[in-house]
Amino acid sequence: MLRKSGIRLLAATALLGWGYQAVSGAHAQGSGGNSGWFVPKASQPAPHPAAHEAPPPVQLPAPQSDSEEAQSQTPPILPQPPVPKAPDVPKSAPPPAPVIGVISVPDVMRMSSAAQQAERVLGARRDDLARDAQKEQAGWRDEQQKLQGQAKTMSSDQIQSSERKLQERVLAAQKSFRNRNRVIQEAAQVALGQIERELVQIIRQVAASRGMNLVLHREQVALSQESLDITQQVATQLNGVLPTVFIPAADVDPEVLAKSGTMPTTADADRPAAAAAPAKH
Repeated sequence: MLRKSGIRLLAATALLGWGYQAVSGAHAQGSGGNSGWFVPKASQPAPHPAAHEAPPPVQLPAPQSDSEEAQSQTPPILPQPPVPKAPDVPKSAPPPAPVIGVISVPDVMRMSSAAQQAERVLGARRDDLARDAQKEQAGWRDEQQKLQGQAKTMSSDQIQSSERKLQERVLAAQKSFRNRNRVIQEAAQVALGQIERELVQIIRQVAASRGMNLVLHREQVALSQESLDITQQVATQLNGVLPTVFIPAADVDPEVLAKSGTMPTTADADRPAAAAAPAKH
């Protein structure tokens, strides 16, 4: 019997594999390979000799992480209450003889015009996010260097006020970038959900048309004959039925759009047609 969870996993790997790479790539370029949102100390100008001690560098907020102490804690020893003995299962009729087919879901996703559309659209949005993140980080560094150079002529209160403003700017940008990345990820999930639902149906139809009652992932099979592979047939059928998918606009939050009920979400697609159609008078 076809397992939907396996298809979901491989399809998600093919379509949602971008993760945070675009944004984290901008972090790496702006922070010398360190993760998180901050302005690196290495980018600060070297202090010039002065008669009095130079002011401390501007400290920007760093992302929170688990402490080393928490990470080094040993797992607790917990009680193991006894469990009841399972009763014997009565014998039943044996399953039918397996008629096996194989499929490569990643190959289907690569050949899918709908998946290509989603990757093209959402990949461009991630590129825009990465460029904006790099530009903002450059602004942080410039502001930090400017503040460092003016610190000698500023009072302690003025320095603290400037530092606080810069920190607020960094925190606001962090929040904005995280939200933008979330919107992109959720838009990808909307696209993937449409492909996934259609793909499950098509695999079942193609397998049934060839008398197959067991379809395995080709990547998990050491050897199979070409006649058992239904990858190309499924991809062709998928492109004919679902050539494109609905992708929320870049400035639209998928969660807000889903709550409004104005887009074909998974819940809407799974509802009976009679319930979804308006009542006739």
